[in-house]
Amino acid sequence: MATLTEILILHGLLPIEHLDKLMAGDPADEAAVRALVDSGVITEIQFAKAKADQAGLPFVELMEYPVDRLAVSLVTAAMSKRHLVLPITIEAGRLVVAMVDPGNVFAIDDVREAAHMRIIPVVAERNDLLAAIARYHRADDELSNLTTTMEEEQAPVESTAFGVSDSQDDDAPIVRFVNLLVSQAIQDKASDIHIEPGEHSLRVRYRIDGVLHEMQQAPKSIQNGVISRLKIMSDIDIAERRKPKDGRMSVSHAGRQIDLRVATLPTVWGEKIVMRILDNSSTTMSLHDLNLLDHNYAAYQKSYTKPYGMILVTGPTGSGKSTTLYTTLHSVARPEINVITVEDPVEYRMKDINQVQVNVKAGLTFASALRSILRSDPDVVLLGEIRDHETAQIAIEASLTGHLVLSTLHTNDAPSAITRLTEMGIEPFLVGSALDCVVAQRLARRLCDRCKQPVEHTPEHLAALHFGVDPTRPPPVLYQPIGCQNCSKTGYRGRIAVHEVMTVSETIERLAVDRASSADIGRAARAEGMITLREDGWEKVRMGLTSIEEILRVVA
Repeated sequence: MATLTEILILHGLLPIEHLDKLMAGDPADEAAVRALVDSGVITEIQFAKAKADQAGLPFVELMEYPVDRLAVSLVTAAMSKRHLVLPITIEAGRLVVAMVDPGNVFAIDDVREAAHMRIIPVVAERNDLLAAIARYHRADDELSNLTTTMEEEQAPVESTAFGVSDSQDDDAPIVRFVNLLVSQAIQDKASDIHIEPGEHSLRVRYRIDGVLHEMQQAPKSIQNGVISRLKIMSDIDIAERRKPKDGRMSVSHAGRQIDLRVATLPTVWGEKIVMRILDNSSTTMSLHDLNLLDHNYAAYQKSYTKPYGMILVTGPTGSGKSTTLYTTLHSVARPEINVITVEDPVEYRMKDINQVQVNVKAGLTFASALRSILRSDPDVVLLGEIRDHETAQIAIEASLTGHLVLSTLHTNDAPSAITRLTEMGIEPFLVGSALDCVVAQRLARRLCDRCKQPVEHTPEHLAALHFGVDPTRPPPVLYQPIGCQNCSKTGYRGRIAVHEVMTVSETIERLAVDRASSADIGRAARAEGMITLREDGWEKVRMGLTSIEEILRVVA
């Protein structure tokens, strides 16, 4: 049998400089090739295809394969995950099973024993197989079965005053239903879970890549039990149904601790609950992960590496401002400096950072907390949001007295941040002196790499959009969304940020002192090289990251 190294050489997939590191026939051949995969010399798909050639078996791409759900059901989810196998179809009374390692005889024996059928192994790429296992062993069917069970057992579910007791065990239908809703949302990479009471049913929606998708319609009879269970998990008073309440919960998913911020809102049909999923992995991101263009990154880096000044991140709710701030904080935080944050609420809990939670009832507002922490010898201050004159005034003064202040503001673009602060009653000369950089941003959906296709646009259409095509150079290759199983037929998977970075220069500072309009400030900033949100979006369209239609959707 040929080794993996020999197969890769035969297909011209192994760069010549790596041949001396591998010896054909070496018993450690697979481990050596795996090391090349880990270092990026060859891809996972090339590795999987080489294993298929070595074993003389077909290679399948599961994202496009018409998987038979009847075949999938013959093996449990636990076995599929344990052995990395997935039955995909039945051929002439034999079960076709996709595997990462076709030489795993123990896995083949276990599947044969479970399905009571002869096995035909085929080879799949590891990540492709993991995604397929997650997709076909989803919790949807179990959720549907649970809602049916709970509807039939309506009396036991509502046996307590609010439909659920604090002492319910983990196998109770309500508990399992709630756990499945949360775990499925995390698995689907949702940012929010909406649980909405209606007149006749309880609707569940997930916000995925910025767009809401309806996932479940549960019977009205389980509404009180589900809402009460979530309130208990979030440490919210279940007896208070007339006022909006906030809480927080933590769940364990795939070995990670995930926090959820929970908010209740009384509606005419009952309490609506929205849960924001806070994945702490964003606190360990680097600024390069934010997809800043080189020009914008250089301007932003010049600002946040200064020992003092104010940096503002602006944009609407859900535009990724907190992620940008936390990523910046992760870049500047060092053992030799004191970093303090004031937030409402504390979304991501960071190691070695002093985080203060606003508590209005106790008198701990943004302004009072900020005034207090300035007496705690901070070097860097992160302020969750500037909402009023008092907070803005203290933040401005802090940046003028040797502190680096990071905060957010709700404006549509970067130049508007200056006029917004003056409208709050801050003296224009203080704004110009304290403010060092403003970053406006939006989140656009990223094109699915598996199904995006090139599309042609007429020069007239691109000119009307001010796309900025150079007539002396070949037209750029632009892409459009198509839709496949990998992206749930949407054509998009994941999101990218679109930025507008404005450095406050002497010219812009003079305009601020003169109380110039945001339009005048914007023209001056563009003359000095600022790239607008729309222009930044067009550049990311040229890079093949997103589509023209998506940029037009998120940027005015």
